Amino acid sequence: MTMAQTTTILTAAGEEAGQLELADAVFGADVNESLIHQAVVRQLAARRLGTSDTLTRGQVTGGGRKPWRQKGTGRARAGTRNAPQWTGGGVVFGPHPRSHEQKMNSKMRRAALRGVLSAKHADGALRVVEGFDLDAIGTRPFMDRLAGWNAGGKVLLVLAARDQVVERSARNVREVRVLLADSLNVVDLLQADTIVLTREALDRVTEVYA
Repeated sequence: MTMAQTTTILTAAGEEAGQLELADAVFGADVNESLIHQAVVRQLAARRLGTSDTLTRGQVTGGGRKPWRQKGTGRARAGTRNAPQWTGGGVVFGPHPRSHEQKMNSKMRRAALRGVLSAKHADGALRVVEGFDLDAIGTRPFMDRLAGWNAGGKVLLVLAARDQVVERSARNVREVRVLLADSLNVVDLLQADTIVLTREALDRVTEVYA
């Protein structure tokens, strides 16, 4: 595997700890915008519940009696108050429960994700850190770490495994989202202004998505 991409690894205090090689297959991939768009649409569509429902004329309660006789009233013929043109009647072509899921094979999804990671790396939005070095749960020390890494805006933290100290320290910070390395998705990556990966998370990302 060609290792052409590099980045600076940072300590918990924000100091440079040397250069780190990145897998070219993950962080130097082609950025296919149409493929990324398809992946975004698929992910957002999958979030929809699809539970919207309306009643057809056959499902509306009542309407058994003919509103008025067929002829002689001067009014249009009417057979039931359940008809769509009546207030409280059935709905024509209304929504019914359905799945909004869209098909996209795993090869295309991975290619889209690699494209987003490559674009974020090229934009300088990637931070690789040795660790958080948090002794206890605390929002202030956690924010100090982000400031030292120059991680501003919407921040996506990528961990190799669950870390209660980091997760609970970040939960009160509105602009911070925490994900595991093997659960990355294009929407969260695109929405993030800064992506912070631990060294272990970077290894896991390379292993899963290369």
